[in-house]
Amino acid sequence: MESAQKMLVDTRDKLVLLFTPPFDHSQPHPGYIMGYPPGVRENGGQYTHGSLWMAMAWARLGEGGLAVRLLTLMNPIEHARNPGEVAQYRGEPYAVAGDVSSTAGRVGQSGWTWYTGSAGWMYRIWIEEVLGLELRGDSLAIDPKIPEEWPGFEITYRYRSSVYEIKVQRNSAIRQPVIQVDDAPASGNPIRLIDDGQPHRVRVQITSPDTAAGADEPPLRREVAANEVTANHDRT
Repeated sequence: MESAQKMLVDTRDKLVLLFTPPFDHSQPHPGYIMGYPPGVRENGGQYTHGSLWMAMAWARLGEGGLAVRLLTLMNPIEHARNPGEVAQYRGEPYAVAGDVSSTAGRVGQSGWTWYTGSAGWMYRIWIEEVLGLELRGDSLAIDPKIPEEWPGFEITYRYRSSVYEIKVQRNSAIRQPVIQVDDAPASGNPIRLIDDGQPHRVRVQITSPDTAAGADEPPLRREVAANEVTANHDRT
């Protein structure tokens, strides 16, 4: 994961590449993937569907800050903050692009927008992996992996005829998550959702970074931050 972060994340052009370098007249022939020009779609560009899984991997390693950094990098609105970015990206700021090019002359240019596979995975990783809300039938597991600087978050979830107001907060006095449902301790995690037409309150307390990991920053995060590159290709 450290190598992937250093070699595939291009913070200057806001790209998370599928791999590098691209295939180009390669032998043995890799097949279908080299049908695209180098740096386009699956052939070494940002193929968002797959690139998003890197954010998912960081979240599952407990590195919510790194996961959010990549998700933000791939968020289309972050490619349209000013006219120059709009001219470079050339895609809708409200629709996830299936791919973003890394090839010379098209660096940072979006390809196939409104790509539901990429949008679905981005949404799912934000909700299930970072916010940590995983729904299975009538059971809701809550295991946030939010960045250290986040004090918490609130989310409203409608379960059939019921509305659940969920509030997650950090608490430096605890070492294990604490969950309450309607002001009573939860019987476990996941919690069971009830379809009774009533509003319900869920309060989740999670550990603060200094409680969970000590005062020093974890070595993995420190090294990745120090070595993260800003560009991966010679574009002169």
